[in-house]
Amino acid sequence: MPIENVILVAAEDFLRRAVAQFLRQKRIEVAAVGTIQEAHDYLGKGNFDVMLLDEQLPDGSGSEFLREVNMRPNKPLVVFMGGAGSVDLVADCMRHGAFDYLLKPFSNEQVEIVIKKAEQFAQVLTVNQFLTTHEAEDSENEMIGQCAATERLRTLIRRVAQTQATVLIQGENGTGKELVARALHRLSPRRDGPFIKLNCAALPENLVESELFGHEKGSFTGAINKREGRFELAHTGSILLDEISEVSLQLQAKLLRVLQEREFERVGGTRPVKVDVRVIATTNRHLEQSVAKNEFRQDLYFRLNVVPIHVPPLRERRDDILILAHKFTERFIRKHGVRVKGLDRDAEQALLAHPWPGNIRELQNVIERAVILCDENNPITPDLLGLTAPHAPSEKTFAPVVIEAKKEPAAIASSPEAPAHDGNGKVDAPNETLADVERRHILNVLRHCANNRTQAAKVLDVNIRTLRNKLNEYKVEESAD
Repeated sequence: MPIENVILVAAEDFLRRAVAQFLRQKRIEVAAVGTIQEAHDYLGKGNFDVMLLDEQLPDGSGSEFLREVNMRPNKPLVVFMGGAGSVDLVADCMRHGAFDYLLKPFSNEQVEIVIKKAEQFAQVLTVNQFLTTHEAEDSENEMIGQCAATERLRTLIRRVAQTQATVLIQGENGTGKELVARALHRLSPRRDGPFIKLNCAALPENLVESELFGHEKGSFTGAINKREGRFELAHTGSILLDEISEVSLQLQAKLLRVLQEREFERVGGTRPVKVDVRVIATTNRHLEQSVAKNEFRQDLYFRLNVVPIHVPPLRERRDDILILAHKFTERFIRKHGVRVKGLDRDAEQALLAHPWPGNIRELQNVIERAVILCDENNPITPDLLGLTAPHAPSEKTFAPVVIEAKKEPAAIASSPEAPAHDGNGKVDAPNETLADVERRHILNVLRHCANNRTQAAKVLDVNIRTLRNKLNEYKVEESAD
């Protein structure tokens, strides 16, 4: 990872000019200041990769300022500059967090060496941060189960992991698509490289591009420094593009270029950046249908769908339900430090009878809640599971669509969007297409939520951007939530 910006804090004008000139020749941006106060001002405006810090400054001690800098959340790597007679001071600074040191007088070659060491160290820090942030415990990353569907999935993962192919993982929400992606990386020749994830639906559309490709300094308001994107951070490893179906058509074109040429430009940049990265994408939608509706580029779909992997829903893994339930019970007993005797037989039967529309994620939540609510030294009983009546699967998932309309409030039922009911709760709409049913249901939910789109998205179990796109398709004007 290249060092791109350095703050040089030195009392001597000649030292500042000489070192700054050399670093700028290496295409490194330098903020050269002569006091601690000036350094404070610059640190308050943005982050720096490296700080070259003099031992003594007009307004204070460099060693004392070092301790202050190391308390910052985004601290630079500090290289302490001391005279030949201050070896003990330099050693003390190294003990208190300095990354390296330069003994005066030093040469340009020595400066270059310490910058290269900082580059290597920054790369290690960045990779470790992404490998550990939100990383589950090893036991939680195991693919639990022994049914035929799970064994087929394991076999496919082992086979595909050894290749460099792009993978598209499809399945309903909560089935464990990210778990499959992590297994592909862990079993691949890239296992020692970084595994970087981006949830494409979790960020506003205008930020996704910057997160993926990075940005140059000044490319937009607030872009104080250059910033590497997820693709650069994933170099030599794997990148997971979660919920790829939520990416805009404009950004899809840029992703296509990365898949074809393995290069891109940062936002606001003109220099191509080349990367060696394996792309793994996930979706809970049928992308073929999105392609047919012109919501997803066909060429990008073909590039992503080199090796498709379908993750089966929990209802197709009935033999795994109790294995997973007992594993989750043990895990949450340890996590919460409670004494629970596990699941009783009636609770097991209740788990087996449930359709699990939320899949493994729903099962985890049910078990954790039951462990917390269970009395000490007692088994978990069915009433603690809190299982409700089955919900129809969301239209966006891979489950077959079965429409059972509930009796609606009079205001909604009497709307022109609502077809007649037969008196038993079923919709009498023999000529309706699936798209008609989807449109009617979305608009009814929106009315029921008093046109509050945020609330309607929660009820429909879709993200707000997906709902907004649907309403734009229906030409429904936006009102304040």
